[in-house]
Amino acid sequence: MSKSNTGRFFEDYSLGEVIAHAVPRTLTEGERALYHALYPARHALNSSDEFARNCGLPRAPIDDWAAFHMVFGKTVPDISLNAVANLGYAEGRWLAPIFTGDTVQAVSEVIGLKENTNGKTGIVYLRTRGVNQHGDSVLEYVRWAMLRKRQISSPAPQAVLPELDRAIDPADLSVPEGLDFSNYAFDLAGEPYRLSAYERGEVIDHVDAITIEEAEHMMATRLWQNTAKVHFDVTSRADGKRLIYGGHVISLARALSFNGLANAQMIVALNSGAHANPCFAGDTISAWSEVLDIAQTRVPGIGAMRLRLVAQKNQAGPGPLRGEDQRYLPHILLDLKVITAPETIFFPVS
Repeated sequence: MSKSNTGRFFEDYSLGEVIAHAVPRTLTEGERALYHALYPARHALNSSDEFARNCGLPRAPIDDWAAFHMVFGKTVPDISLNAVANLGYAEGRWLAPIFTGDTVQAVSEVIGLKENTNGKTGIVYLRTRGVNQHGDSVLEYVRWAMLRKRQISSPAPQAVLPELDRAIDPADLSVPEGLDFSNYAFDLAGEPYRLSAYERGEVIDHVDAITIEEAEHMMATRLWQNTAKVHFDVTSRADGKRLIYGGHVISLARALSFNGLANAQMIVALNSGAHANPCFAGDTISAWSEVLDIAQTRVPGIGAMRLRLVAQKNQAGPGPLRGEDQRYLPHILLDLKVITAPETIFFPVS
């Protein structure tokens, strides 16, 4: 009997199944330092303990997308080893900050299954939670991935598609305990723009760009213990290329968005998102955002902005996402908006 894990296939999942993922991980300053080395991450709340304390937090939390990647990475050996593609996200919520010293583990529930018409692959829908050492949920999201079948002749399960919310209601956003922007230091944050400076429909070109290097993307993927074959093994794809982990593109886009959104300090919801096209080493990534909605939270002085964050390759400046056939244009890599809005970000109001 083989003791090696070759990964699960589509027919290995059952509706309602709960998967406790190995291995719990304790976050240290080393992860934070490496994350900031791999990405030009400069948001002040995640960079400075003093800035965070001035905003009512005990110290600087780990970057929100770093927390996401860590939880996501836990799920890969149980979900993604035989995945063709990670297709999308919904109902994501950051429920509590993660600080260095916290230990996080992940658990997923299968909430939907659908075999594709080709009979060779199927789509698995999962709801994943990250839980800290106190048993508190710190992050949750739904994602769906296309997986290969072990045997094409395996019978198709009854198709079940989950009903997912189009957007997280602002009233349901989790405001970290103690968060207070009444003494917010705009000069130290890097830009003077508060929530009132932005308008619905506004498009922000984040100007800068980053060319992806082979070694850097593999180091970033290993950082989160993501072991999906397509990111490392050139024999796992017919074109002989290593596929860039979609989360690497997300973090690059978030870091680039500092230019124009320096005061967008916390990501607290992910309503939807799609990895539109593959990304490879040598591609140059740029990003732009569109303001979709602005709302107040239940905490005075803290507003929420819904943004569409777009990452594209080898092309500068905002532009159309889809062609006449309604398919994503080839240069679009990431559209953190599929149905309504993607990130909801806490912003200082005054």
